[in-house]
Amino acid sequence: MAEAELTLTFTVAGQPCGVPVLSVRDVLGPQAITPIPLAPPEVEGAMNLRGRIVTAVDLRRRLGLPRRADGARPMSIVVEQGAELYAMLADAVGEVAPMPAVERAPNPPTLDPAWREVSRGVHRRDGQLLVVLDVDRLLAVGT
Repeated sequence: MAEAELTLTFTVAGQPCGVPVLSVRDVLGPQAITPIPLAPPEVEGAMNLRGRIVTAVDLRRRLGLPRRADGARPMSIVVEQGAELYAMLADAVGEVAPMPAVERAPNPPTLDPAWREVSRGVHRRDGQLLVVLDVDRLLAVGT
């Protein structure tokens, strides 16, 4: 049987996405986020998670997508990079699903360049393309 990577699925502006579950520390519902003056536009602000400061990165802004509707509250996918915690803000979080590495296809040429730079490839799932995101590239904010 082919080796499968467990992937946390979520959506951003209706696009199914996923990240390796081993890179995820926590999944949180809507949180209070404090703005950070002079931060890059994709940095929504900071939040407190059990006494630690977490930088919240809005995936919609990071990927050049329209803002969330007023009143829509994002979910937080908390990951650790180096010694810092980051919350990737997504519209909805799905499930943890096995994604066989042999079934991952390279990025299609029609994939938007903003997505292509942070994608590790795509999976066909439930009649849609699920974009597997690279957490390190996603968190290279302000570059």
